[in-house]
Amino acid sequence: MKAFIIDRYGKKEVGRIAEAREPELQDDDVLVQVHAAGVNMLDVKIRSGAFKLVLPYRMPLVLGHDVAGTVVRVGPGVRKFEPGDEVYARPDDFRIGTFAEYIAVREGSLAHKPANLSMEEAASIPLVALTAWQVLVETAKLKKGQKVFIQAGSGGVGSIAIQLARHLGAFVATTTSTSNLGWVKALGADVVIDYKKQDFATELRDYDVVLNSLGSDELEKSLRVLKPGGHLISISGPPTPAFAVDQKLAWPLKQVLRLVSHGIRKKAKRSGIHYTFVFMRASGSQLGEISSLIESGAIKPAVDRIFPFDSVADALAYVETGRAKGKVIIKVK
Repeated sequence: MKAFIIDRYGKKEVGRIAEAREPELQDDDVLVQVHAAGVNMLDVKIRSGAFKLVLPYRMPLVLGHDVAGTVVRVGPGVRKFEPGDEVYARPDDFRIGTFAEYIAVREGSLAHKPANLSMEEAASIPLVALTAWQVLVETAKLKKGQKVFIQAGSGGVGSIAIQLARHLGAFVATTTSTSNLGWVKALGADVVIDYKKQDFATELRDYDVVLNSLGSDELEKSLRVLKPGGHLISISGPPTPAFAVDQKLAWPLKQVLRLVSHGIRKKAKRSGIHYTFVFMRASGSQLGEISSLIESGAIKPAVDRIFPFDSVADALAYVETGRAKGKVIIKVK
């Protein structure tokens, strides 16, 4: 099969289309023919080596964290899927590789594709929607009437998180550029901050939850937005000791994460705010819940551009600019 492969970590590493072995199935695996794959900033960061300490992949590596496609065959232990089913998923860590013609996905990480979405639309959903779900529903336990500030509302995670928060009955604030103000407002944001003209830290007050997806400056400024007892949840770091325990990282690495997150944890504690780092994990059951919201119309995909399979490198370069409005997709089949 054809796949997009990187041979080494590095900011100058581009990647290449090459022949690769078709995946072998374990008992609880499902072989999926890839129709479309979503492109994420996570792919860019893994290629550059930004996560090599916590996600030490072997090279050569096939990138790609979102898939929508058709079941080809299943392992002997699989019960929920059969050949011909249309499915989508965010494969497990260390089993990524959706920039390819086929991928083996663990049954527990797979869900049936929403009936009202195309393959390209479905491929835009898994990573960003699971991230939004695990931040807002699982970690924040966001309730009706609470106030949530979601950074970067026109991005992949932000565009879905706004819709999910509105469905949960929350009051939603977000940031975006001037050109995207109307679009983000239409997603359901109650307050939209033009980050080119306004400072969110002076505009927003007494929020219950912040979803931070930007840099360290925005992370610290978010403390001023939250009320005492509020929850600052970051998907861009720094990782915490609790994350190190969950990932079963080695003791030296645990100490490194303790040090890099010490500053923000201390400042948050001083302000009476809880700080959590969330690194999204694969979950077919949660994706099934998200499918129901999509089929009901509560959440709609946001697709910016669709690239052909032979232009994966161009798609990654476009995502790296940070200008994508929603998700970028690779059309494989």
